[in-house]
Amino acid sequence: MGNLFIAFFAYLIDRKFGEFSFIKHPVIIMGELISFFEKKFYNHSIIRGCLLVVFVLGVVEFLSIALYLSLEFFDPFLNILFSSLIASMFIAHKMLRDSVADILHVRNKKEAISMLVSRDTKDMSESDIYKAAIETYAENLSDGVIAPLFYLLLFNLPGIIIYKAINTMDSMVGYRNKKYEKFGKCAAKLDDIANFIPSRLTALLIMLLAKEKNIFAFYEDGKKHESPNAGHPITAMALVLHVKLGGSTSYFGKLKHKAHFGKGRKNITKDDVQNALTLL
Repeated sequence: MGNLFIAFFAYLIDRKFGEFSFIKHPVIIMGELISFFEKKFYNHSIIRGCLLVVFVLGVVEFLSIALYLSLEFFDPFLNILFSSLIASMFIAHKMLRDSVADILHVRNKKEAISMLVSRDTKDMSESDIYKAAIETYAENLSDGVIAPLFYLLLFNLPGIIIYKAINTMDSMVGYRNKKYEKFGKCAAKLDDIANFIPSRLTALLIMLLAKEKNIFAFYEDGKKHESPNAGHPITAMALVLHVKLGGSTSYFGKLKHKAHFGKGRKNITKDDVQNALTLL
């Protein structure tokens, strides 16, 4: 029950206040830890990448468990309060929602969406921009909200902190390019494993909240994504909005052929983005 209260209050704190600007964000510290190892010990090998994972998770696990045990000395109310405040820093719903919502109001939408996605934005139509916004919102609902809460519920503070370390490693080195193809492979695979259940849980929640009759309809298209996880929440969002997401997309000047998700219309509008934001 304690974990449930912590997860509930942590989510409310994030929705209300978002990031605490007066302190250094712990994810930035994790990033610095990853960068330290990379600068000192980078090598184009899978083994060296696995050592990165062992090093980062070893440090983060030690500190998170020490933090968890130190909070046990407080009375239950203060324990839940402090744990909720700390856990809220590893949830990113307000930041994610605000970033996507800004695209609806800013004048330079291409510049705004370029801050959220890695695809080329120069030749995007307005429909392409809105499609990218919905896709990144759906995918990051899993990574930034549901997955952290899932591991917080299961394992208290060590769960959410260790998950965020895994996710941060993947976001920094988990790329299929010349530099990180081998070095980031271990981090990327671990992130895939960590997000296996949360991504599908996110898709189910989207379908349930939209009162879809077949709550597992997302699976057919979701499994077509190159990622074992990202396609499921994206497909679920496409189905409840009655639009078609995905499709061929340009990355770094090269057109990448991707599957379509959903069976609705291809033209994505401002209202579709707004409906996605209000769903959760």
